[in-house]
Amino acid sequence: MGVLASTVRGLPPGYFALVMATGIVSLGLKLGGFEVGSAVLLVLAALAYTVLLVLFLARLMFCWREFSADVQNPQVSFGFFTFVAGSNVLAVRLAADGMATPAVALAIIGLAAWLAFGYVVPWAALLGQGERPGLQAVNGTWFIWSVASQSVAVSAAVLDTALPQFGNILGIVAVLSWSVGIVLYSGIAIYLSLRVIIHGIRPEDFQPQFWVAMGAMAIAVVAGSRIVGMSSTPMVDAIRTLAAGSSVVFWCFAAWLIPPLIAGGIWRHWIHRVPLRYEAGLWSIIFPLGMFAVASMSLGTADRLPIVEAVGDAWLWVAVAGWLLVAVSLAVRVVRSLRGRRASHRFVHKRANPVA
Repeated sequence: MGVLASTVRGLPPGYFALVMATGIVSLGLKLGGFEVGSAVLLVLAALAYTVLLVLFLARLMFCWREFSADVQNPQVSFGFFTFVAGSNVLAVRLAADGMATPAVALAIIGLAAWLAFGYVVPWAALLGQGERPGLQAVNGTWFIWSVASQSVAVSAAVLDTALPQFGNILGIVAVLSWSVGIVLYSGIAIYLSLRVIIHGIRPEDFQPQFWVAMGAMAIAVVAGSRIVGMSSTPMVDAIRTLAAGSSVVFWCFAAWLIPPLIAGGIWRHWIHRVPLRYEAGLWSIIFPLGMFAVASMSLGTADRLPIVEAVGDAWLWVAVAGWLLVAVSLAVRVVRSLRGRRASHRFVHKRANPVA
């Protein structure tokens, strides 16, 4: 019981990035025709979503002080938007297998959470305190707000086929959330750039969540490509050409971000010797890797760009390799933690019951 309580109390707000990463790699394998691997990851994503949902609800009910502190901390609070993105990524993956009912349920949950978190989290973290946070509080997790918005657009666009009677509503939701996500990305990028220019950045500050800057661009590509393929409605028709053209621009920028992000990792871990060990934030690297692969596949198909589609096919295996490495690291950490606790328990038991 002590192990479970400590796990719930210290659960990072951004842990649903595990669901995001697993779900998007599963979708990439599905698009690539690797059905078995995709199905395995789908099951793991669904299990992870269920377990994390239970743990977060337990934290909300029994660890309110810690939960509230995270909501008001601008350095971690935007991690709560991983729940929105995780719900929608899982919804899109289920829809790809024709499971419309659970997909719709998850999409509704994701939309409701996006609307709630979109007002509560920024207000509590940035405006709800007596002392306003400075630029140093800005980090890569803020981009998850943009990712969550784009995930709503993707799920709405994907469900357009399954729910044609709601085409007008889905069109409005898709275009609105896609547009909001783009504007949010621009604002956050400006704030983050100012933070780096004014305060600089230390190796320990260059956390895995900085990769979300690329993932946010990649999911904007997927959302734009899906909107282009939606049925004709006034809102969709008004933006179809813009969505198609801007998706190409967003893909190019996402691709451009990859080399500096890799260089930043080398600077952090190789040059400055910051230890590379498992942390929940590592899933924030795997999600952008998988999302870039899916974005390339989607854009290549929608706009008939075979070179871009080929990039996605190749990059998918980078995402799969990354997922395997992080998953193994998580498993090793869990095993070591359990062994350590058992050894500690045996030691305490022997101290309490010495043998004469």
